[in-house]
Amino acid sequence: MATMAKRYNDFSSFLRAKFHCRVQKITIDAGFSCPNRDGTLSLDGCAFCDGKGSGSGAFPQGLSIADQVRQAKVLLGRRYKAKKFIAYFQAFTNTYAPVEILRERYDQALADSDVVGLSIGTRPDCVDRRKLDLIQGYTHTRMVWIEYGLQSMHDRTLASINRRHTFEDFVRAVRITQGRDILICAHVILGLPGESKEDILRTAEAMGRLGIDGIKIHSLYVVKGTPLARFCHTSKWSPIDESTYVDWVVSFLERLPPDMTIHRLTGDPAPATLLCPQWALGKQRTLSLIDLALADRNTRQGRLFGAPTTEKDPINKELRH
Repeated sequence: MATMAKRYNDFSSFLRAKFHCRVQKITIDAGFSCPNRDGTLSLDGCAFCDGKGSGSGAFPQGLSIADQVRQAKVLLGRRYKAKKFIAYFQAFTNTYAPVEILRERYDQALADSDVVGLSIGTRPDCVDRRKLDLIQGYTHTRMVWIEYGLQSMHDRTLASINRRHTFEDFVRAVRITQGRDILICAHVILGLPGESKEDILRTAEAMGRLGIDGIKIHSLYVVKGTPLARFCHTSKWSPIDESTYVDWVVSFLERLPPDMTIHRLTGDPAPATLLCPQWALGKQRTLSLIDLALADRNTRQGRLFGAPTTEKDPINKELRH
């Protein structure tokens, strides 16, 4: 039976079209810190971030970057029949170090010839032109993505979750990255405290206007050891339900450019640390529901891209510069 074509530009298909084989990301913990945890901006971190900074904790446990790549290649090769790999620097802020240290750690991951790509997760307030010059140097031999954590274009939301940067910081990072051969991916979270469907659609519109290459859409889930954990299922805040999330994702996709690459459509929490919502553990179910909702509405990514809004536009000032 033929597989139904996706109604959005999924990352797996993008990679297969480029490399003509199965390509998987290797998540790397390179031992970096974060200005939102080391006291430069804050000691508390983002409200949803745990003590591992979304990483494995491998580097502090003594596992070198080369060893992480070697072990992951074996596991991903067996599980997915992957032949090529992307080194994904995921844990904490992976441009938060001097250029010399960044070069040393990126080089370790790219020493393996089967690693055809480099993806760097970071904050928009932790890049500058010198660091981007370094990263651009890898584009001659590798596909390179820089993944900027934004979460929301609304500064009130960023303040409430202790991001300690602004939407303007994100726009600046995008602007100084564009014009290079570095592909740009933005991370956004749907279901953040205080945000409505209208709020998240404004974020979608902002991403489209900025001309970035890809996006990761995360569901908000709460894990142990995070500032948000103390509010889970209290009168102050409860997570959105799965049906609401699916509805929001479909509407978000409609407002993105039709050619933007969709890296992710939901979160992927560890069962042992998840507090809520429990539906976040059913990743494949949620993805199937998104596919069904797109089909039921006879819609797809980009259908409403560029549609005029009737509201005053609070993002024009940032996007003009």
